[in-house]
Amino acid sequence: MIRRFVQMLCWLFAIFSFSIQADGTSKMPQVKLETSLGDIVIELNEDKAPVTVANFLGYVNDGFYDGTIFHRVIKNFMIQGGGFTQEFQQKTTKAAIENEADNGLSNKRGAVAMARTNDPHSATAQFFINTVDNGFLDFQAKVPSGWGYAVFGEVIEGMDVVDAIREVDTTMRGPHQDVPAEDIVIVKATVIN
Repeated sequence: MIRRFVQMLCWLFAIFSFSIQADGTSKMPQVKLETSLGDIVIELNEDKAPVTVANFLGYVNDGFYDGTIFHRVIKNFMIQGGGFTQEFQQKTTKAAIENEADNGLSNKRGAVAMARTNDPHSATAQFFINTVDNGFLDFQAKVPSGWGYAVFGEVIEGMDVVDAIREVDTTMRGPHQDVPAEDIVIVKATVIN
């Protein structure tokens, strides 16, 4: 009797899971970035980049990104944020994570990837959104110059906002180049599904 009940539950779960996927709704987590220029919704690929997605969601759930800025904007390359306050103070982060750039995802227009230093495994909180196809940033080999930048999601709503950000005037701020002349604030980052 119990065995039959468990089998029935498994079948119901399988049917329910199939119906969710069949109607086009995604089971992948989504994050809304409410910015001073509008909203950007990012779908995260936890199947291909589980460590990176867990890391990003941890920062979102901690409120880390709230009040940070897009601090680097290069029109025909990318927009980068998630590490500096409006006072241009770099935020303290958690430990760096493993680079998952060898996951088959590409730095195409709208793809979201982790920023890092020259050390392939140095990504913490900063991320960037590709404004054009940047295949040269993709994984090539497990050597320092070939690791690439780990894509972990893509913009599914708000590319018009990304395009508005990429068009802003930039300047220098201290030693930093390509800083928007007027702050573009990530007002709030929220998990929406």
